[in-house]
Amino acid sequence: MPDGVALTGGDRTARQQRGLSYPFGLPPGPGEAVEVARGVLWMRLAMPIALNHINVYAVRDGEGWAVVDTGLDLPATRDDWEPLLVGPLGGAPVTRVICTHMHPDHIGLAGWLCGRFGAPLVMTRLEYVTARMLLADTGAPAPEAGADFYRAAGWDEAQVEGYRKGYGQFGRWVSPMPSGFVRMREGDRLSIGGHEWRVVVGEGHSPEHACLWRESDGIVLGGDQILPRISSNVSVWPTEPDADPLGDWLDSLERMKTVFPEGVLVLPSHGEPFRGVQARLDALIRGHLTALKRLERTLRTPCRAVDVFQALFARPVGDGVRGMATGESLAHLNYLLHRGRASRQRDADGVDWWTAIRRGRAA
Repeated sequence: MPDGVALTGGDRTARQQRGLSYPFGLPPGPGEAVEVARGVLWMRLAMPIALNHINVYAVRDGEGWAVVDTGLDLPATRDDWEPLLVGPLGGAPVTRVICTHMHPDHIGLAGWLCGRFGAPLVMTRLEYVTARMLLADTGAPAPEAGADFYRAAGWDEAQVEGYRKGYGQFGRWVSPMPSGFVRMREGDRLSIGGHEWRVVVGEGHSPEHACLWRESDGIVLGGDQILPRISSNVSVWPTEPDADPLGDWLDSLERMKTVFPEGVLVLPSHGEPFRGVQARLDALIRGHLTALKRLERTLRTPCRAVDVFQALFARPVGDGVRGMATGESLAHLNYLLHRGRASRQRDADGVDWWTAIRRGRAA
């Protein structure tokens, strides 16, 4: 640990919950860091949304630090970085900016940090290209195909108009990204501070999400791939309406069960660092399979995508999360469709009606 780094985090007593253990106490406060492993700092940035924080990490890299994920591009978040850079990071340079995936809370300040320190951006190719594509849509008018997509899901015209008004907002939370990047891919081994980190890619939540695993001592920078208390959003979007992201997500979780040994310490993007990766992977898989069973029962009567929210979500769906809820509902519906377990029929008004396909006992 370098001189001048104050450790915070309150009670260090391990906590147990649902097969997981949380070896650290309170999360770091503003300007603070917790050393969660040799040369690895856990920091937390506030976000002005329901998911009110993101965890970011710094890994000692020679005379500087590799930063993993960045927070949203907001003036308050930039201000929050300043005491971290001079306090826990000791004024040492950022040597590279590693982003697990392209969502704004993860890449929002990547361009700002890269530009400030002359550091390279490290991402998987699909995440980088997708982010650049979405940034190019910033300020552009909504395509009519997107409006048709949400009408087909059951949105009324007022809700479709809300989609139009909100379209192209990706860039409001993302600083201009570097024009080039350093690619990482499945199986690569990144050398950071003399230690190897293996890249493990997952799909479904985003196109090519990267986890980083320091096999020498079992540390996993998990991003949004393995969260301790919530399941990451898995959605279908207008850009690929027939996609099967839930199939990709479940396949990734099953594969990670064969990759990560039980003893690893997972450093997630939301929540607290935890042990118990196998139990958590099992729970994430089980949660979606249970939701699919509820969905099939609901589809005994033809439904629109907006009609199945209650079968999938524990809470009422308000306007603020309607887009994500619709996307996640369509991910589950498309999963059934691709496996011959549901059918889709579009009516004269352009609305899709989904029905379960009854299976025999042998199935």
